[in-house]
Amino acid sequence: IGLPRDSAVYALPKKVCVVDDDDAVRDSMCALLGSYGIAAEGYLSGHDFLSRCAESADCVLLDLHMPNMDGLTMAEKIRTELGNTKVRIVMLTTEDSPDMRDRGKAVGVTGWIVKPFKGDAVLGPFRKLCGMG
Repeated sequence: IGLPRDSAVYALPKKVCVVDDDDAVRDSMCALLGSYGIAAEGYLSGHDFLSRCAESADCVLLDLHMPNMDGLTMAEKIRTELGNTKVRIVMLTTEDSPDMRDRGKAVGVTGWIVKPFKGDAVLGPFRKLCGMG
């Protein structure tokens, strides 16, 4: 699954933020999206993201299990405290239980991508979940 690297057919989000405490996951996801012309910025934590980028993101990919603030708490803060109902919030996590997905939906999570993923295979779900076609 993948986008043609030079395709102008897809409407790309202006700003994608990847929030994950794992440097390798965060950096590889930003690099993968960047290789397809999708501007992505990485953030180490929910606090880092909320203080620097929360109101200007079009799509947020977030890890569920992070220290200090988990992804569900962060999603809830984006929706309630910031009042941002337009940003698409996609969990990028190893958790795939129906209960966890229901909890995510209840706090405003738009979609779910399960790790580990294999490079380009994540682009199809990413495009759909971030409203790119």
